[in-house]
Amino acid sequence: MTNINEIATQFTDFLNKWHSYREPFDTKLDIALHEAYAKEMRKYKPTDFKSAPYFSPSSSGSSDRELYVKALKMPRDEDEVKPWQRRYTARGTAVGDWLQREILLAERHYEKFTGEKVPFKMARNGEGNPFFEDFVKTQRFFEHNGQRFSLFGTSDGLLEYLDEATGEIKRVGIEIKSKQTSYSETGFQRMKGPKDDHVKQVTCYGLMYDIDAYLIVYVNCSVKAWFMTDAEHEKSPDFRVFGVDITDEMKAGVLDKFANVTRCVAEGVKPPLDLESFRFNNFKRSCAESVDAEELAEIQSQVERMQRSSLPDWKKRGYAEALEYIENVRREAI
Repeated sequence: MTNINEIATQFTDFLNKWHSYREPFDTKLDIALHEAYAKEMRKYKPTDFKSAPYFSPSSSGSSDRELYVKALKMPRDEDEVKPWQRRYTARGTAVGDWLQREILLAERHYEKFTGEKVPFKMARNGEGNPFFEDFVKTQRFFEHNGQRFSLFGTSDGLLEYLDEATGEIKRVGIEIKSKQTSYSETGFQRMKGPKDDHVKQVTCYGLMYDIDAYLIVYVNCSVKAWFMTDAEHEKSPDFRVFGVDITDEMKAGVLDKFANVTRCVAEGVKPPLDLESFRFNNFKRSCAESVDAEELAEIQSQVERMQRSSLPDWKKRGYAEALEYIENVRREAI
């Protein structure tokens, strides 16, 4: 059986070959997809967010304290949204939609253009719809380490990969991420592998959908140039694909994390506040408001130690800014 890293290489080759031809018009595909979406979005889909805490796969890289205050239904930050930030996130969503459609398009036209069987197809759900987004939105409950909680969300897709060596069909998940700030972000010098948070995210999907192999695809919206030689593109590719085998240890790791947060919620025990990732915490104010005098003293002592350490200056600033924010929120509350 072909291993996941070889499948990642083959998916890269598949996309490069498919995109070496002009995009075919396919009105029938777009009509069918939009009609299926409309039908799906009209459905009532019951969820249970009351009987136990729930977590989204994308939050698997969040700190335990952030997940804790979120589970307590404390408010999310209402930071001012900058216009470029709004556009950045919208482009990220559009990139995922685009690649999903490209895979569906290849199913219908790849063999006609290349003379070869298409090696990757999007799996279908029980109703025959593509296995992605609203068609497969799922809430799955788990009992782990004595705690009950659920994972809720949806995947970017589940592929059916044709292993030509054995003739077998292998189920492989796909997660699509965008890069937008520089063409070098997906270069081989800067990008050595998938982000740890993204590996945790697909591990959650593996648990939700019973999948043990995933492709994480990074699509770069910033391209070096319109005219490039093949050698230049090989050095600065506009997308990268990484394979992930989801092991039992990886599954246990994310379940341990969510079970610990669930236990903390049930017992009213606050997990430690992670200052290093505080800048990207979406519940900064709620976390700061949950800090009592004793914990504040511990945080102040921690920041003082960090300032005397050999950490790079940018990390030291992160700790100092987190403390300043927490102290300001506490002063406002007095």
